[in-house]
Amino acid sequence: MMIKTFRTFLLLGGLMTLSLFAHGKALHDAVQNNDIEAVTQLAIKENLEIRDHQQNTPLMLATQKNNAKIAEILILAGADVNAKNKIQDTPHLLSGAQGYNEILMLTLAHGANLKDTNRYGGTAIIPAAEKGHPETVKMLLAAGADPDHVNNLGWTALMEAVLLGNGSQTYLDIVTILLKGGANPNIPDNDGVTPFKYAKQKGFEDIANVIQQHGGR
Repeated sequence: MMIKTFRTFLLLGGLMTLSLFAHGKALHDAVQNNDIEAVTQLAIKENLEIRDHQQNTPLMLATQKNNAKIAEILILAGADVNAKNKIQDTPHLLSGAQGYNEILMLTLAHGANLKDTNRYGGTAIIPAAEKGHPETVKMLLAAGADPDHVNNLGWTALMEAVLLGNGSQTYLDIVTILLKGGANPNIPDNDGVTPFKYAKQKGFEDIANVIQQHGGR
């Protein structure tokens, strides 16, 4: 009798797991297919934090596709903007890194953790600076992001804008925004080299000049 009961328990458990997976897959599929009507209906009754094989939530999938409308539906339904996937990205971190500003704004308005870090130990403002998104950097600073956070490589947002940028007007704008936003121009990397020195080495004279104007050396 006990064995039969145990088998029944396992069977019911398996069916419940399959049922949850099926429901979660429906929501994931609706996001992937940009089906706004289906997402709207499913978001009311389904688990918004169900994960795929990469630990992506439906909101993370919407963020990866930069689908702001679907992201808004999910966030307003209660989706977690700080839910991490397999590679330690969150909807907030990814939207910041990629310059998906509509989604970023939604995450900032719904509990984004500005101190959360990606797999490189960086907050959202660091990859935003490195990838050339001045408006994103401005948004994050306005929200209270720390411009002097140092990632696992020993780099700040200012350092990445200089060291990994191409010296163009876009990166000059980012450097200026960071400095006006309170970034310390003299935080060196792990080798003791400052952003000013790297700008000079790379021949980015305009960037070097603006750093120097803000006390960089």
